[in-house]
Amino acid sequence: MTITAGFLAGLRDLVGPQRVYTDPADLVAYSYDATWEPASPDAVVRVASTEEVSRLLALAAEAEVPVHPRGAGTGLSGGAVPRGGGLVLALNDLNRTLTVDPADSVAVVGAGVITLDLHRAAEARGLFYPPDPASLGACTIGGNVAENAGGPRCLKYGVTRDYVLGLEVVLAGGAVLHLGGRTLKNVTGYDLVRLFTGSEGTLGVITEATLRLIPQPPARTTLAALYDDLTLAGETVVAIGQAGPVPAALEILDRASIRYAEAYRPSGLDLAGEALLLIEVDGPDSASVHDQARRLEHVCRGSGARQVLVAEDAAQAGRLWQVRRSVSAAIVRLKPTKISEDATVPRSRVPEMIRRLAAIRAKHGVDLVVFGHAGDGNLHPNIVANRRDPEEMARVERAVNDIFDAALALGGTLSGEHGIGLLKRRFLSRQLGPAERAAMRAVKMAFDPGNILNPGKALAHDDVAGEGPGAGQGLAADDAGVRP
Repeated sequence: MTITAGFLAGLRDLVGPQRVYTDPADLVAYSYDATWEPASPDAVVRVASTEEVSRLLALAAEAEVPVHPRGAGTGLSGGAVPRGGGLVLALNDLNRTLTVDPADSVAVVGAGVITLDLHRAAEARGLFYPPDPASLGACTIGGNVAENAGGPRCLKYGVTRDYVLGLEVVLAGGAVLHLGGRTLKNVTGYDLVRLFTGSEGTLGVITEATLRLIPQPPARTTLAALYDDLTLAGETVVAIGQAGPVPAALEILDRASIRYAEAYRPSGLDLAGEALLLIEVDGPDSASVHDQARRLEHVCRGSGARQVLVAEDAAQAGRLWQVRRSVSAAIVRLKPTKISEDATVPRSRVPEMIRRLAAIRAKHGVDLVVFGHAGDGNLHPNIVANRRDPEEMARVERAVNDIFDAALALGGTLSGEHGIGLLKRRFLSRQLGPAERAAMRAVKMAFDPGNILNPGKALAHDDVAGEGPGAGQGLAADDAGVRP
């Protein structure tokens, strides 16, 4: 659907001409997310209120213009990429609401609020918002909710949906829903809060969230366990899960991850080895944390760790986590194209998934780096390549295909936290049967009968008839998966 001059005039009347962008140079900034294949929208509008979102969606529904909601563009599945053109709805300016209420232990947060700002606001009142996606310094709460974002602390504390008590959502056509509330218990009607959480912008546009907060853990520390074998580190993850206590975070890094991170931003620590487990524990006091650390150190040593370092202070713990936080930025120095996957398996199958990833690396001759949230089975096999090399990218596509097959064969899932977006749509039928996909299609059509909201995302390409208003404009090209 081509955006008409009349539609653009309506947008400018709605929000003012200064917040509607059509110049090609401006559109470039909204054509991509943290994946590697862009698509330009026909226009971008920055909204500043729920009322504007409502009126804009009513206008778009009438004109049958596809709308792609967008936060900070940090997603890793192509969820904000406007494949097929249409309108990008930029929600960054919905950042004026950030209220922390210690009495109810909740925060009311606009969709455009940066996640780190919520962390700091909660901590200033002695409270804690646990979800900590890697991009928390840039990503927005609206995007976190739409993607059901995770992070290292999910092992102990759960993912975004475990903290969403209420939502304000605008439907296609402009209706505004107020779902849930400030209570910890609420079983009135269908749980639409959970339905919209993780819906990837395909059912409605999230404009505000009411989030549960918990008391800030007073004490924490970090352990680093080094291994001579990555699979042995994976087996330790299983042993920790069986032995307890439950760490706040349990991350794994292979030798390449460690090497690239150290070259990119040296920590000053001796981390020579084939694998590293980073373990964070927290608790009500230093004695509790010390006891947990001692017990986990015992498990690591008993499972084959050749060295276990317990951070002496917060500064040393920070240097250890710097290694983990640096990996994504570090590995793209090797080659410019990074394919970030998050195939997730049951924790007991982590060692076998590690073995299969090693076999996939050798079989296809790809630069595959393994790190991620091993404690909950959410590994991040990343492949770095050069998209300008067709032969290499063909091998990458075959490797990605095998990664998903391996995860599903081990009882896992296509995505633990990145979502399906554009990049994983063609694999959806491997995990979900016709009945499950039909049920999802029915939900989509119930909330968005015109299929204007983020068309072509989350569902397989043939699960929404005609792909909505974007049909025929390149949406089906995604079926090639990872493409050169």
